Amino acid sequence: MLQPKRTKFRKQHKGRIHGEAKGGFNLNFGNFGLKATEPERVTARQIEAARRAITRHMKRQGRVWIRIFPDIPVSSKPAEVRMGSGKGATDYWACRVKPGRIMFEIDGVTEAVAREALRLGAMKLPVTTRVVVREDW
Repeated sequence: MLQPKRTKFRKQHKGRIHGEAKGGFNLNFGNFGLKATEPERVTARQIEAARRAITRHMKRQGRVWIRIFPDIPVSSKPAEVRMGSGKGATDYWACRVKPGRIMFEIDGVTEAVAREALRLGAMKLPVTTRVVVREDW
């Protein structure tokens, strides 16, 4: 799964997701992409599940690019532990996705296969998405 090799700080504030994506809203690598239409936090496990669903439908043909990276440590305390005594340990890694962000790009397959693969990948993600094609620009 994706996670940073090293970070400046071990823990972060929760934060909020405001506004639209400032970058990463154009197709740079492939001809088909999966674009987020709402703000949400996507975990590393969800990114990996979507990638597996996409590559499985493409039958190892073509190429997949992951355009998001989980760089936010999400901490949690164990069950039935009293409040206090500091922030919990890092539980998993997540990525803040803003509306308009391209999350996955694929190339090397037909449009029908690409749309179905991206639809299957979108089912694994907690964010509503739409498929974009390079001819749309």
